[in-house]
Amino acid sequence: MAKYKIAVIRGDGIGIEVMEESLKVLNAVADTYAITWDFVEFPWGSDYYFKHGRMMPPDALDILAEFDQIYLGAVGHPDIQDHLTLNGLLLPIRRRFDQYVCERPSVLYPGINGPLKGRDAWDIDLVVIRENTEGEYANVGGFQYQGFPEEIGVQVGVFTRHGSERVITYAFEQARARNKKRKVTSVTKSNAQGYGMIVWDTAFERVAKKYPDIETESLLVDAACMDFVRRPEDFDVVVASNLFGDILTDIGAIITGSMGLAPSGNLDPQRRFPSMFEPVHGSAPDIMGQEIANPLAAIISGAMMLRFVGETAAADRIDTAVLKVVEKGETLPPDLGGQATTSQVGEAVLSALA
Repeated sequence: MAKYKIAVIRGDGIGIEVMEESLKVLNAVADTYAITWDFVEFPWGSDYYFKHGRMMPPDALDILAEFDQIYLGAVGHPDIQDHLTLNGLLLPIRRRFDQYVCERPSVLYPGINGPLKGRDAWDIDLVVIRENTEGEYANVGGFQYQGFPEEIGVQVGVFTRHGSERVITYAFEQARARNKKRKVTSVTKSNAQGYGMIVWDTAFERVAKKYPDIETESLLVDAACMDFVRRPEDFDVVVASNLFGDILTDIGAIITGSMGLAPSGNLDPQRRFPSMFEPVHGSAPDIMGQEIANPLAAIISGAMMLRFVGETAAADRIDTAVLKVVEKGETLPPDLGGQATTSQVGEAVLSALA
């Protein structure tokens, strides 16, 4: 029997609610697939910040290092600036554990009416591989004359050959593993970022030469955003910098129906450190406590975690259950056009598992 020690950070807002349902689903498949979960919860996030002036304790990263994986609900609060919540919890975890890949699939499921006309189920089936530890989120820079009329803010994007090549290589390996269109699209803006993105572009060219069986494409980020709307069926694997990947995955979620269906994994592909899995819909404080949050993204993120640790059969079982729920269409949350509560959607997935 396989045993996994999982750090659970429900975080803020609807993260607390969706995590409840996703943990039920993970527990439901445990016996069938001889899995033992050791879930350890940590009350870190915005409530912790209000009490202690920080998002998590000083030794939090050392604590998390002892776990196999990390399962996160959401982070963010309207009374705390986003740069504080982001740099106080999420980014330190990604950097400390070198989670240099953020993998975010976007799939148009049967039963989901997406906003793009003329697209049927499975017409959109892509994955964005987002560089996750450097780029525009490197937080390098500073202020001069802060608070004065002459205030200056300098923000530096950090692009390294090592960082670019490793995430691009992962994207090509995913294109082979998916074995669908066998295509990798690089997203760039080297006409405006003439240093950092040149490092990215040349890294893409070098890596592409090692994969002659994979079709390649390079798009400026503005063109990529347009093409996600006008020709999303042409994409397979998309590899992008930290910022561009962040933007494109939100578009990918919306064109496939809802942010409530968007899972993600922050991965260390070399498995030296724990990886972290989370839905990407954020804390959504405007609907917190109303029991209308969609738990499916969190549940699918749990399936991604299972697949990452090698429990493929259990992951497939959860994915199939989610597919049954959305295809049947009887128990959908408001963001997908239904009236079901968060717990009712969770129960529907549990029933589909059976």
